[in-house]
Amino acid sequence: MVSKQMQNLIKLLFNNQAKEIKKRVEDSRKELEELSNLVKIAKDVKLEFIKVDNIPAVWISTPETKNQYIILYLHGGGYMEGSIKTHQELVSRIARVAKARALLLDYRLAPENIFPAALEDAFAGYQWLIKNEKIKPKNIIIAGDSAGGGLTIATLLKLRDSGSPLPAAAIGISPWTDLAVTGESIKKNAKKDAMLAFYNLYFMAFLYLGNVDSKNPLVSPLYADLKGLPPILIQVGDAEILLDDSVRFADRAKKAGVDITLDIWKDMPHVFQSGASLAPEGQQAIDKIGTFIQKFFK
Repeated sequence: MVSKQMQNLIKLLFNNQAKEIKKRVEDSRKELEELSNLVKIAKDVKLEFIKVDNIPAVWISTPETKNQYIILYLHGGGYMEGSIKTHQELVSRIARVAKARALLLDYRLAPENIFPAALEDAFAGYQWLIKNEKIKPKNIIIAGDSAGGGLTIATLLKLRDSGSPLPAAAIGISPWTDLAVTGESIKKNAKKDAMLAFYNLYFMAFLYLGNVDSKNPLVSPLYADLKGLPPILIQVGDAEILLDDSVRFADRAKKAGVDITLDIWKDMPHVFQSGASLAPEGQQAIDKIGTFIQKFFK
């Protein structure tokens, strides 16, 4: 029988753990917000802040926008950080090359909201576009980076399995497809990836998963049956720790009959597209995303 004193000590230690986690999450969120301040959104970009079934979101459009075409964008941040503020500039660039409106969704984050909260919000956002905005599925592309890239694919799976109409295509920028964190590039590129540290993956996965198996297909699409998914473009840098998440997923998707394009960029770190205003490679990659999108938005 554990003594009353030891019970109190254990309770104190757990409380300290909870405080440490909360502080680490808060600090990480703040740092990403500050990092996003390095880039400024163009003056001709229009932002319209709305609620999508009580989910905060922002419509992003440019002078090139054709209103009937939609990019549903799911931001990255390991399911614990990132927001419509941190990703506005990147998404505005994608909207411009897509000549489409982008709906950037502020889905719920862990640890306050564990799986399947983010997936439920992404699914709801897509359904809202069809039912409330009367957008045709063939005029929608779902896109996302990092965790948002994995969430993009998980959303496709949920749509397929629920019998919902699928979008025209999907885009994953350095997608996190394996929350079991088994890719060889995790360690191989640990000292090469300037954006994402390998030890953070374990922390983020722990917060998002709760008690769910890390190989659950709706958490880690790498382990899913991928048959029947629409065309997918994946961009990834060969210097990033999530390289194998893209390579292995693309291989499985191809074997499942999916029309998938794997675009690997030499020496590029995780989600290098977010630095498009600071380095040419970012915009060059975004331009290739635009070329892919224009095959469907005609």
